[in-house]
Amino acid sequence: MSTTRKKRLLWLLAISLVATAIGFSMIKVFNENLVFFYTPKQILDGKTPIGQKSYRLGGMVKKGSVQRDPDSLKVQFVVEDNQRSVLVVFTGILPDLFKEGTGVVADGSWDGQVFTATEVLAKHDEQYMPPGIEQQMPTGANL
Repeated sequence: MSTTRKKRLLWLLAISLVATAIGFSMIKVFNENLVFFYTPKQILDGKTPIGQKSYRLGGMVKKGSVQRDPDSLKVQFVVEDNQRSVLVVFTGILPDLFKEGTGVVADGSWDGQVFTATEVLAKHDEQYMPPGIEQQMPTGANL
C-alpha cells in the first residue's frame, strides 16, 4: 500500500472516530436532559428510574383537594390519574391556569409519602393530550 493511501486511510479513520465520539456525546447529553413525566400510578408502583432524585409528576388536580396555608405560599393538592393519587406539596406562586379538575405537571421529588414540588406547570391548551396518555387519565379529563 502506498503512503498516500495510508494517509487517506488514517484520515478517514480519524474522522470516523471523531464523528462517532461526537454522536455518542450528543445522544448522552440528550438522554440526560430528556424529561418525561410519570403518572401517580407509575410513581406509586416504583416505575421511575432508580437513582433519579427528581421527577415530573403529571395528572389531574383532584377537585376539592387544594389547601392553601393562609400564612405562607405553601399549597398542597392531590394529583390523580384514573387509578391512583399522590399528595403534592408546593411552596411558591402557582400558575394562573392552575385550578382543581385541570391538568398539571409538577417537578420535584418523591419521598414515598409526599411529592414535594419545586415547580408546577398548568395546562395551556384545552385540546392538547400527549399521545398515549388519554387512556391513563380520568374520563373526560384534559391535560
